[in-house]
Amino acid sequence: MKNRHSFQVRRRALVIWQKLGYFPWRKPKEARQKKSGDFYKGAFDSIPFLNEDAKRTFLHLLLRPGYMIRDYIKGDHEKYLAPLTSLIIFYAFFALVSAVLQPVQQKKAVPFQVNVSDEYVEENQEIAYRLLIKPLTVARKGYILLHLDQFPDEVDSQHESSLAALEATLRSQGIPLFLGQFLLLWLSMGIALRKRRIGMSACAAASAYVLCQFSFFMLFAVLSTLGKNTSISVGLMFLLLVLDYHEWLGTDLKGSAKLALSTGVLYGLLLAAAYLLVSGIVLLLAFGRG
Repeated sequence: MKNRHSFQVRRRALVIWQKLGYFPWRKPKEARQKKSGDFYKGAFDSIPFLNEDAKRTFLHLLLRPGYMIRDYIKGDHEKYLAPLTSLIIFYAFFALVSAVLQPVQQKKAVPFQVNVSDEYVEENQEIAYRLLIKPLTVARKGYILLHLDQFPDEVDSQHESSLAALEATLRSQGIPLFLGQFLLLWLSMGIALRKRRIGMSACAAASAYVLCQFSFFMLFAVLSTLGKNTSISVGLMFLLLVLDYHEWLGTDLKGSAKLALSTGVLYGLLLAAAYLLVSGIVLLLAFGRG
């Protein structure tokens, strides 16, 4: 009975801490005078991912993510790392761990391979070339140019070698993930929350912190599978987004689930639109030259 009472007290204390971000009955810590042996104290304060703000941001994003987003948007900026700083640091750390656990990249098959029978090509040369072979060839070439670091056998010139080195550097820092996912989630949140009069700057901060939260679980997936898996399931991402909306906006779980679903649908539509736009430009340029 005593253990049950103790558990309930701790649970209530955790709920209070989640909502407030601190324990109201605790006195603030007094500044401790440095001793002669404390020469290393404060040595890491200027390093973003080793100082107290980074540790606090990491802990709060794990245990009270939505409340932390709410506090930051309301103006509590001093205790946490800035959203973009957090996103760059955590994604870079995730990319570093992934690179360490995957020292040898497995050879990937090049997509959009053109496998058409010779008989079909001979009978329908013009149609096959215009409608099948050329679009697939252009799509394949465009994909390879954006992933030269993953297909070293496709590098045929010095400028392609330089491009591959640049892509490898950017990918190792998590830049493609940072740019693409952040922009798409930012726009998706902005559209999904427009009726609630949530500004685009608030959506930008929220999307950055949400992606930081996702990166924690992706890092766990990398460590638990020793580099074989570098992503988390869509279902887990949906649940995390429901929790974030529930804590941040104060909506019930049903309303948070609707917002999370609409955000996910908008994210997919924007991603598909981006792919179609890029593919259309590539094909238009290719057919224009042909």
